[in-house]
Amino acid sequence: MKLPGWIATVFSALAATLLPACDAVNLPEIKPGITTLAEVRSRMGEPGFIHRNDDGTATWEYSRQPAGIHCYMISFDGRDIVSELEQVLTPENLARVAPGMTQQELRRRLGQPARREVFSNLGEEVWEWHIAGDIPTEETYFSAHFDLGDGTLRKAGQRIEQKGR
Repeated sequence: MKLPGWIATVFSALAATLLPACDAVNLPEIKPGITTLAEVRSRMGEPGFIHRNDDGTATWEYSRQPAGIHCYMISFDGRDIVSELEQVLTPENLARVAPGMTQQELRRRLGQPARREVFSNLGEEVWEWHIAGDIPTEETYFSAHFDLGDGTLRKAGQRIEQKGR
């Protein structure tokens, strides 16, 4: 059943408001070396994506895109205990994005993008993440431009627009 547009908008606005509040309560309770996978699932719910690591462990992705500006990666050790909790949409992590990276590598580094768009005439697919900015009246986005031919990153950068546009 499809909801009327205004109802969907209200639910989206509520989710954007409440999810960060839940994060503020739940994330401090997740402690590396102590918290179990089951406890993370109980506090955070099912992850949006599960990344399989080379050593057989897993990293759970909790993206707050498109309305939020965070993406949390929670890694587990071989005993299903949290080994690391990281908010990955940081300036330091964005600075590590480099031409030649694959879509899979970038998804693993930054999580699910807020938007994906294909520009056939340019031969590229653009992924975009909503990120924290410096000025409250502006929205900041990080964009990654992939070659449609080989799927590797051509270029990446930030764009800023005024809120409400």
